[in-house]
Amino acid sequence: MKAIRVEEFGGPEVMRLEEVPDPKPSGAQVVVRIRAAGVNPVEVYIRSGTYPRKPALPYTPGTDGAGTVESLGPDAKRFKQGDRVYLAGSLSGTYAELALCEEQFVFPLPAAVSFAQGAAMHVPYATAFRALFQRAHALAGETLLVHGASGGVGIAAVQLARAAGLRVIGTVGSERGRKLVWAEGAHEVLDHLAANHFEEALAATGGRGYDLILEMLANVNLGRDLGILAPHGRVSVVGSRGNAEITPRDMMGRDGAILGMSLWNTTPQELISIHSALVAGLENKTLRPVIGQEIPLAEAARAHTAIMASGAYGKIVLIP
Repeated sequence: MKAIRVEEFGGPEVMRLEEVPDPKPSGAQVVVRIRAAGVNPVEVYIRSGTYPRKPALPYTPGTDGAGTVESLGPDAKRFKQGDRVYLAGSLSGTYAELALCEEQFVFPLPAAVSFAQGAAMHVPYATAFRALFQRAHALAGETLLVHGASGGVGIAAVQLARAAGLRVIGTVGSERGRKLVWAEGAHEVLDHLAANHFEEALAATGGRGYDLILEMLANVNLGRDLGILAPHGRVSVVGSRGNAEITPRDMMGRDGAILGMSLWNTTPQELISIHSALVAGLENKTLRPVIGQEIPLAEAARAHTAIMASGAYGKIVLIP
């Protein structure tokens, strides 16, 4: 099979399409023929060598993917050859034509959901679900601010929060993103490139502040987030590209909280719980992954450059 291989950490150019042996399942393992593989910022950090978790070299990137079951180990009982599925992680990497997976982390893909949409489920939607519900314990009736609402995690958060009965305000950096976030159900959409957008965000709550803020870029926003929290408000930090400076009294006076999260810390039981909810959302159409770009697998380097650019719009996927 063909797969992207990384022989050394570095820039996007270290990813090369190579011929490698097909994976073989054993025990309760499944091999999935990948029809689309999701691209996430964390894969850029890992490839560059700057992420705390470093795979042994050489490796094939990717944890997200969707496709059809190709073969099964003798103890795999939940699926049969040809079933449409999506993945919540892979043992061999998903930037490839085939991926080896543990059966417990393979989930059914409803017929009405495309393979590209299935490849958008794991990191973006599981991250948003964990940040909102497992870490911050979001409740119906609360008011949520989603920074970067037009990206993969942002759209997931908007859809999940609306389905759960929250009032949702999103921020975006483009007119295209604004239209998308409106269409996906946000009650209000703000321009995070505007100098006064934090003042506008606070005004959107009538001055009360936010019960919950989903923060994608804590090094830029965290200090100001604390100033627009409601009493007992929480900031759930999903992403950061550097250090952040805060005024602790902004949090202390509100009994506020900053909650960190990483999908790597999710237990198998928590992950299965998350994806049980996500599959239900796909089935009842409250969850509708938005695909921004489909890029050939051979052009994985271009996908890594695109995902770090400003003006996020939906999910980027690779097509083998």
